[in-house]
Amino acid sequence: MSVSPADQEAVSKQLGRTARGIRSIAHRCTCGLPDVVETEPRLPDGTPFPTTYYVTCPRLASAIGTLEASGMMKEMTDRLAEDEDLAARYRAAHESYLAHRESIEHVSEIAGITAGGMPTRVKCLHVLVGHSLAAGPGVNPLGDEALEALDDWGRRGPCV
Repeated sequence: MSVSPADQEAVSKQLGRTARGIRSIAHRCTCGLPDVVETEPRLPDGTPFPTTYYVTCPRLASAIGTLEASGMMKEMTDRLAEDEDLAARYRAAHESYLAHRESIEHVSEIAGITAGGMPTRVKCLHVLVGHSLAAGPGVNPLGDEALEALDDWGRRGPCV
């Protein structure tokens, strides 16, 4: 897959550094710019990279950070221990994430490892929201919940 030079430049500006390992644009903001990229499981320098869906928009990243600071991750983790149905759906999200990454490339160093705390806890809402935006609703229940708690981060226009 290729990423256009304009998208590569936009993502680099969003990140404040040269973007690396981008496989595709996984989701676009309402402003039209990329806000989530799909990354290669192994970066160009050979480093294993388990975060398949990476949030690049600084406004989205900041809004997610605010949710993290609110205690949402602990509340979600607590619910996983109490709600068997939620835990099963979150485990399915983990398995879907792994299967997709494996379909791109097998990287033995990260085999069986997703990101964001899946499948037993929540340690990064950025990963879960990125997964929900890329995969669509109904795949990652906790990513969907976090996404529903966010305002439209693109409403003010492009971030870069």
